[in-house]
Amino acid sequence: MRKQEDGKDGAVNIASEVIVTYISEAVLGTPGVADLSPLVADTISHTILGKDSRFKGIKFSESEHGLTIEVYVIIRFGEWIPDVAWNIQQNVKNSLKSVMDVEINAVNIHVQGVARAETGEVAV
Repeated sequence: MRKQEDGKDGAVNIASEVIVTYISEAVLGTPGVADLSPLVADTISHTILGKDSRFKGIKFSESEHGLTIEVYVIIRFGEWIPDVAWNIQQNVKNSLKSVMDVEINAVNIHVQGVARAETGEVAV
């Protein structure tokens, strides 16, 4: 997917990889987030092809209503999950709006597990 914006000097194309990079940095920079959780396709890609996905834990789609973003995360033990989820939503929206003129329809957070602080082990 390429997002196109009309600028003063012409059109600007924004690649999916760029959008995912901004989303990923916003999520991982949110206090209480231990990591992004790989999706099934990420796991298959890693197992069969030996390649890590650049889209780990993030999916998005575009419609006439704007971007709908799905974020799959692992939360640190002891964090208040609703607060962390709210902060992820705000950070993602602010991050994308600071670099591009894009309408955001939804940022949906899917908590896939909780990481123990002392071991980093994930409980699902």
